[in-house]
Amino acid sequence: MEDGDWVLVRKPAEKDFWNPTSMGLADTSRPLKVTFSGPAKHWTDAIPIGNGRLGAMVWGSTATETLQLNEDTLWTGVPADYTNPDAPAALSEVRKLVDNGDYTEATKAAVKLSGQPSDVYQLLGDFKIEFDASHTMYTEGSYSRELDLDTATAKVKYSVGDVEFTREHFASKPDQVIVTKISGSKPGSLSFTVSLDSKLHHHSQANGRYQLLMQGSCPGKRIQPKASANDNPKGIQFAAVLDLQISEGGVVHILDDKKLKVQGSDWAVLLLAASSSFDGPFTKPSDSRKDPTSESFNALKSIKTLSYSDLYARHLDDYQNLFHRVSLQLSKSSKSNLRDGSLEMNKVKSSTKKSDFSTSEDVAVSTADRVKSFQTDEDPSFVELLFQYGRYLLISSSRPGTQVSNLQGIWNKDIEPAWDCAPHLNINLQMNYWPSLPCNLKECQEPLFDYISSLSTNGSKTAKVNYEASGWVAHQVTDIWAKTSPDRGEAVWALWPMGGAWLCTHLWEHFTYTMDKDFLKRAYPLLEGCTSFLLDWLIKGPGGYLETNPSTSPEHMFVAPDGKPASVSYSSTMDIAIISEVFSEIVSAAEILGRKDDALIGKVRDAQTKLPPTKIARDGSIMEWALDFQDPDVHHRHVSHLFGLFPGHTITVEKTPDLCKAADYTLFKRGEDGPGWSTTWKTALWARLHNSEHAYRMVKHLISLVDPTHEADFEGGLYSNLFTAHPPFQIDANFGFSAAVAEMLVQSTMKDLYLLPALPRNKWAKGVVKGLKARGGVTVSIGWQEGDLEEFGLWSMEQNSVKRIHYRGTTITAKISAGKVYTFNRQLKCVKTYSL
Repeated sequence: MEDGDWVLVRKPAEKDFWNPTSMGLADTSRPLKVTFSGPAKHWTDAIPIGNGRLGAMVWGSTATETLQLNEDTLWTGVPADYTNPDAPAALSEVRKLVDNGDYTEATKAAVKLSGQPSDVYQLLGDFKIEFDASHTMYTEGSYSRELDLDTATAKVKYSVGDVEFTREHFASKPDQVIVTKISGSKPGSLSFTVSLDSKLHHHSQANGRYQLLMQGSCPGKRIQPKASANDNPKGIQFAAVLDLQISEGGVVHILDDKKLKVQGSDWAVLLLAASSSFDGPFTKPSDSRKDPTSESFNALKSIKTLSYSDLYARHLDDYQNLFHRVSLQLSKSSKSNLRDGSLEMNKVKSSTKKSDFSTSEDVAVSTADRVKSFQTDEDPSFVELLFQYGRYLLISSSRPGTQVSNLQGIWNKDIEPAWDCAPHLNINLQMNYWPSLPCNLKECQEPLFDYISSLSTNGSKTAKVNYEASGWVAHQVTDIWAKTSPDRGEAVWALWPMGGAWLCTHLWEHFTYTMDKDFLKRAYPLLEGCTSFLLDWLIKGPGGYLETNPSTSPEHMFVAPDGKPASVSYSSTMDIAIISEVFSEIVSAAEILGRKDDALIGKVRDAQTKLPPTKIARDGSIMEWALDFQDPDVHHRHVSHLFGLFPGHTITVEKTPDLCKAADYTLFKRGEDGPGWSTTWKTALWARLHNSEHAYRMVKHLISLVDPTHEADFEGGLYSNLFTAHPPFQIDANFGFSAAVAEMLVQSTMKDLYLLPALPRNKWAKGVVKGLKARGGVTVSIGWQEGDLEEFGLWSMEQNSVKRIHYRGTTITAKISAGKVYTFNRQLKCVKTYSL
């Protein structure tokens, strides 16, 4: 108690289980805020908030506040048949052409194996708050808009005359609502009109004086058919309910039966609940028994007794339990700071008192300005912000029970978004989940495992009918209905049956980080089904090797021997690398689960000896295809042939130095340009090679401000709200960035731990990272000064383990007992232990 009041004391955050003892590593972090100097002019200026299922983009205009809404189950379409009975004949034709070396004709014939396009992610609608015209005349210099990553709250503040108006917005996971609070500093100063609207077929109406109801539906087909209405099946239905609470003295009127007008209130709290009729990928919307209207009303009814403070406290408790697990502080060398004068500026920033809103000093420099200046000032604290922003977005777009984070997370403003917002399985969906394990957000990966399970159900039908194979398969693009057939169009992207196999590597990775044997038991049937397909897909080739035929390297063409462009051949390097990874993982899983004598494992062990090795081309790079074809686009955005280096584990600095040298040249040859996700993948690849200079070059390369008015002129980069660009916006690079930075600081195997393997010593000379996860169930915290390790802490909640710890050529062995925190000094000697 303090002065007679109760004070909430939270349990220590996981990142604070270990703190550095050196005074030189004391916490001097600045607030983690994305700040703006004015209202949003473009969608990529707006602030994203989300609870995994519901999302909103907050624009922050003074005269009109707009929240563009999303609900993660709103998609076009219905469940479909993802098989093609004509595929086996086409497959036989393509294989013969490949065997005959006629890759150009094989590429043409492979179009017969293509399928239908995915369905399309939709939007929910707009929640609009309109103020009177005086709000456009706000006091110059009074406006601020920010996203506080520490609280997952969007805030807007400005003054009109002598009245200060504030808005707070957050998306609550525990209570499944989007919450908005608006207030004026003078009693009775708040008046506005609120409405709900949508680009989808819908109807909005007032439901009494304090609620609005919007009901609507998604198209039952991807594109509205020109045929009769009967040809269009019933699509997913949706509802949204907006609940209004105002202060005493305020008055509410209904306008046009679909708007609420508030006058003379001190404050208002608006709660938005939304739901859909989606009842899983195998249930037609016409058969769904879910009532989105009653579900939305029930969500509001369940929180009727909770005050705004209650809702906010519950939101913070839920969000910060995840977000506060990891902290990162980076700064330049004190020597370089003294030379360039930035030390004094850092002192000022670090001493700034944290408040509900950034001070004028903080917001004087918008985040967009920080992006612009990064190429010259290389401010390490901006890297902290972008790293944590990726973690924020994952927490906000993927939670247990939600859909997977799609190509734009959960945020979308269009009926026909770029690439349909569909999960793409040849890098993009996987990259979305790269930070979940090392960045200590394992729960956020649960939707991916649910999704893999759904894909395995449809994928077993696709495997059986299309390829006459056992097990299950998934291709390059999918959707909410767990589509597993190839995409429509050219083989260069559509013909790629490795999507499910790549996803399965995430199952094993989850085990290696958590050591959760029960999870491995549940995941094993998915691995087993994937492996069964791969064994059937492999066929005997010349020289005694097993091969994949047909095979492509995602989205990349080659010059065939006849001088013409082609994409279809056999045994692309990525195919074999993914298969090698899956085979190694299921053998390891079988040993742990006591199934090493299963017949399937015997077949895998036999197949492992017959997989072709990774080959080095004439020019010294890793070969992308089985033959050393001419590459017509050496700077291609995909680096698929380096899968074995990252995220795979078959190419390593210690075990395959020749391949690492070839991988180094491959990256050099590929160049630095490319979309955002390509940039962050290259960052992680350079980090795996322990090449800090090039890893940092890619970090710097990403941090370039994209102008949304002519974004086609850019390749990669960041928008003003820190969304990453392909362009247009694609969220994968936000996640890839966080994972790549973690990879620069900590790498691991089940038995090995590598500290600061790709630290850019001159750029991030001093720093502390706390709470990163390593394989083997270990949590890692590290402090360093002047580019050298100062001390580090290790702990494991449940695992006893032995770790080989590596730092710059020195290796020690450490025994880690569950429930104890160990502190090691710069000589890698344990100097302190205590129990959790």
